[in-house]
Amino acid sequence: MARVAYTNKDIDLIARMMRAEAEGEGRLGMLMVGNVIVNRARADCLDFKDVRSIRDVIFQVQGGNYSFEAVQKGNLFYSPAREVEKKLARQVVKYWREHPSKYALWYFNPYAACPPTWYGQPLTGQYKQHCYYEPIANTCASAYRY
Repeated sequence: MARVAYTNKDIDLIARMMRAEAEGEGRLGMLMVGNVIVNRARADCLDFKDVRSIRDVIFQVQGGNYSFEAVQKGNLFYSPAREVEKKLARQVVKYWREHPSKYALWYFNPYAACPPTWYGQPLTGQYKQHCYYEPIANTCASAYRY
C-alpha cells in the first residue's frame, strides 16, 4: 500500500523535484527530498493543513513564494524526469523512509553548519548539504504516521 495517493503525473513531479533539489547528493539525497514531499502530503498540521496531494505540495505558495526554490527559479525542475528519478519517486511514495528525513517536513541548504532549529523546528540531522527538520513534539501527530 502506498504512503500517499499518487498518479503517474505525481511521480513525474516528485522525480523532477528530487533531481532539481538534490541531484548533487546522489540517490540517497534525492530519496530524502522525496520523503519530505510525501511527509508534507500526509501531514495535516502546521503549514500543511490544506496540502493534500503531491501537486499541492510541489506548488504550495508560502509568504508569496513557492515553498521549493526549484519551482521558483526553474533550473532542473522544468527538465523532463529521467527513469532513474521516477524509480526513486515510486520508492518514496510506496515505502521509503530513512533518518534524518523520516519524519521531516522541512529541509534546506544553509551553506554552513546546520542550525539547531529552523523557524523553531528541531534539527533531525544532516545529509551532505541539506539539513532536515521535523515538527516540535506534540504539534503534528500526523507527521509520525506511516
